[in-house]
Amino acid sequence: MDGLAALPPDGPRKSPHRVRTISVNSMRSLPPAPFPAQRSHLDYERPEILAPTPRQAHMSSPHLLEDNAHWFRSLSPASSRAVSPTLSPGRRFSSLSNSHSSKFPTLSSRHEVEDAARPSPGRETEHAMGRRWIRWMHKRGVKAWVLPSVLLASTCIKVSMGLGSYSGQGTPPMFGDYEAQRHWMELTIHLPIRRWYTYDLQYWGLDYPPLTAYVSWLCGIVGHWFEPSWVALDQSRGIETEASKVFMRSTVVLLDAAIYVPALVMFTRFWQANRSKRTQNLALMTLLFQPALLLIDFGHFQYNSVMLGFAILAMNFFASGQDLAGAVCFVLSIGFKQMGLYYAPAIGGYLLAKCLYLGFFDGGKLFLRLALVTSLSFVVLFIPFLPPFAPLSAILDPISRIFPFGRGLFEDKVANFWCASNVVFKWKNWASSAFLVKLSAALTALGFLPNVLVLFRIAWQNQLTTPLLQGQKSPPHTPLLPLLPYALLTSSMSFFLFSFQVHEKTILLPLLPITLLLAGAPMDSAVFGWGALANNVAVFSMWPLLKRDGLGVQYIALTLLWNRLVGYNPLRLPSKSFIQLLSIVVYAAAVGWHVLELLIQPPARYPDLFPVLNVLISTPVFGLVWLWSIKCGLEVSWAIGGLGSGAPRRASVDEGDEQPVQPDVGAARKRVPFVSDNAVPAHS
Repeated sequence: MDGLAALPPDGPRKSPHRVRTISVNSMRSLPPAPFPAQRSHLDYERPEILAPTPRQAHMSSPHLLEDNAHWFRSLSPASSRAVSPTLSPGRRFSSLSNSHSSKFPTLSSRHEVEDAARPSPGRETEHAMGRRWIRWMHKRGVKAWVLPSVLLASTCIKVSMGLGSYSGQGTPPMFGDYEAQRHWMELTIHLPIRRWYTYDLQYWGLDYPPLTAYVSWLCGIVGHWFEPSWVALDQSRGIETEASKVFMRSTVVLLDAAIYVPALVMFTRFWQANRSKRTQNLALMTLLFQPALLLIDFGHFQYNSVMLGFAILAMNFFASGQDLAGAVCFVLSIGFKQMGLYYAPAIGGYLLAKCLYLGFFDGGKLFLRLALVTSLSFVVLFIPFLPPFAPLSAILDPISRIFPFGRGLFEDKVANFWCASNVVFKWKNWASSAFLVKLSAALTALGFLPNVLVLFRIAWQNQLTTPLLQGQKSPPHTPLLPLLPYALLTSSMSFFLFSFQVHEKTILLPLLPITLLLAGAPMDSAVFGWGALANNVAVFSMWPLLKRDGLGVQYIALTLLWNRLVGYNPLRLPSKSFIQLLSIVVYAAAVGWHVLELLIQPPARYPDLFPVLNVLISTPVFGLVWLWSIKCGLEVSWAIGGLGSGAPRRASVDEGDEQPVQPDVGAARKRVPFVSDNAVPAHS
């Protein structure tokens, strides 16, 4: 799959022995016939699975060698140095085959023709402002300042965003999300915990999980220390002094810097550990300047980066094999905002699949540990509402506020299935609220089920049959890890499209995994095209909200800046590919929509004409992204385990093995005809 994120190595980067392989699609590029052929535009649409970065293989570690061999048997080739995704399959393959220790076959003249037909990386990167700047810094010997400069620049943009307007500014009596967050600071420092979820629910009653309440309490304590009038109970409602605005904006910046930014830095260092520093810094820049999150958190005013930061930390811990720490971080993500549950099927499916992969004994132990740690984490979060601190019925107060099924199917005009279909089919007139809750739950489950089942299939096919010996750690890089980003995208997009009570801002959750994939993808890949399209359409879908908040200038400036930094231009995608044609049509529709909204006043009979048209433009794109994520998950699972016949292809871990087990090329050839007999690992 294009841009498949690299997995982190177990050991240090430099190793005396390493295993080199190629990706499955590099094997696919072997010529079936000696006749050269020109590459057509359809070849660019062909899915390409990039090999994940593997664990380091040491001759002194038989377990790792055995486990690496298991990867070869499961057709998920890995290398101690990740294959650069900016190179074409042919160029990657030739660079490996030219090595003195490589056993890969050389390329034929056909591959040279294909490489010549593909755009050169130099021409592609000319348009990526971020890449050009990073290269400029490296050439002038100040590469150590790249990371601090990127962090400083992103912080300056976040602070400057705070100089603009925000949700509900100057609009009494309810104001907006800014006032809601400030009000929660007010009530948490003045009222006992038992009353947090029951006090004056008509005026921004607390409806987020306890971790948000605890953070609000901490911020309220600090604000009260600076100026008590900022958080005076009831008397401070609607306060908009300049000093209080500075304080509120600073809380968002500081919490973002404490959780979200370190999580992103860890992600680029963990998941792209064997990529160059330039690539890692470019990926970090892509993530830090994502316009949708900047507009919502630092313009509109929310704390979504805290929830997303904990989710990324969970991914980082899973990648390093620390599943218990990852489970705790994911509980914290859900404990801060209930929208973190959008990732629950993917995270839960991954952890359960890993238990299945490790076998009955070791998997059972991991399952019990995960169940215990997850349960204790939730208990700690909700302990003020549990006996002996409160009667058992008190737990219903936060639960009923966190899951507001009485509010309706959707709010405002959100670009999901329910709002889009409501244009022609009025759901509330044809079905009761209880029925719609059940229907939305069923559609959501059907939406995320495919990639969850894929996780279990791969775990079953590659299940370990021999228990780990005493002192032997379970392999952190299971064959399941490459599927995790796609499972997160499928799960979160399914919730956004089909679940009950969705806000337009919750598109931030599907944007996280697809932007993480985009950050490590080549510029002419499908992942890059889909990721950039999803980000731009997500910002467009939130325009009615941003327009109400007075964030029009920020909307234009941040969107253009981010696209310029990553070097995105739909016209430079593979010619006449589906993603290019779709992007051109969607952008033309979005530009036309903006022009019409600017020039034409909607008729009095249809005051929501333009928001509805916005929904009808954005929803099909999100639906296609959801389908694309399922397709990617299936292709990655096929690359890892083949199409399979239903019988498990189980690997064993034996401490007595001294030599790496060679891949069964014959068995692989039966599943994938383009696998070469020469495609065996070479030690260097």
